[in-house]
Amino acid sequence: MAVDTPSQSVAKAAGEHVARGRSRGTGNPRRAAKRSFATHWYAWAMVAPVVIVIGVIIGYPLVRGIYLSFTDANERNVARTIGVNEIPATYEFIGLDNYTDAITGSQFLGTLGWTVVWTVSCVAITFALGLALANILNRKIAGRSVYRMMIILPWAVPGFVSVFAWRFLYDERRGLLNQILSGAGLDAVPWLNDPLMAKFAVIAVNVWLGVPFMMVALLGGLQSIPGELYEAAEMDGANAWQRFRNITLPGLRSVSTTVLLLSTIWTFNMFPVIFLLTRGGPGEATQILVTQAYKFSFEISPRDFAQSSTWGVLILVLLMIFAAIYQRVLRKQGEVW
Repeated sequence: MAVDTPSQSVAKAAGEHVARGRSRGTGNPRRAAKRSFATHWYAWAMVAPVVIVIGVIIGYPLVRGIYLSFTDANERNVARTIGVNEIPATYEFIGLDNYTDAITGSQFLGTLGWTVVWTVSCVAITFALGLALANILNRKIAGRSVYRMMIILPWAVPGFVSVFAWRFLYDERRGLLNQILSGAGLDAVPWLNDPLMAKFAVIAVNVWLGVPFMMVALLGGLQSIPGELYEAAEMDGANAWQRFRNITLPGLRSVSTTVLLLSTIWTFNMFPVIFLLTRGGPGEATQILVTQAYKFSFEISPRDFAQSSTWGVLILVLLMIFAAIYQRVLRKQGEVW
């Protein structure tokens, strides 16, 4: 009787495994889907309402916005009702003209430039401050719990309340900041009326709002790093900087990649801070892409729904490109995301 070699045995076992898989229906995608639904029908039933709601709330407006971006729809040619009269829509399909005008125009590129500066500045400063505070509050210091609660407080307060409070602080005549400067014999600063100062002002407010989230996330990452690593490094003679560079930063890599991505997306689309604090002013100095898209649709006359939709789609595309590049860089570094 012939005896199989090791390679023949492995091949035979693999063939039997594949045959069993096919006999169970895993080779047929449709049959596998039916089997999965029959097995996990309860989970599908629980998820279905959420999927339907998301599809209605997000899916329909997204599809509608993409469609309008290929038209010349505005306030004057969309379907509308005036009294008992119903006026039909007269807008037309114009293809990629809106995208061409937006990408080649100076307004989109100028707004995109400031949006990138705004996003990079806010995320970098927020991450640096959040990491520093997380390291401080990860140590055993007196009143650590009180300090943590105080720093988390800006995150607990509704965003629009915080922005209105900062707007009062920035007031050129009655604001607390200028009153302090006046008491010190210095001239008042036009925080929200000077283009350059307004940019610093909105960045400061967004950083103040974002630091608590960053600190909490990084603090959780720090507490997951085993303390034995620091003790061993200290016994080997490593100084504080070496321990931070070789233990803390690698230990926070998985948390950092996630919070940096989320913070970038949130900041890129941070509508409340810009709109409530400066409304994109003075002039167009602090206008970011999302507030400009809102302006097209709700502030200018006639309201340009097509242009607003075009900018919205471009914002989505830019963030998707960023996320894809970010994921590719992480994979090259060995990170799974």
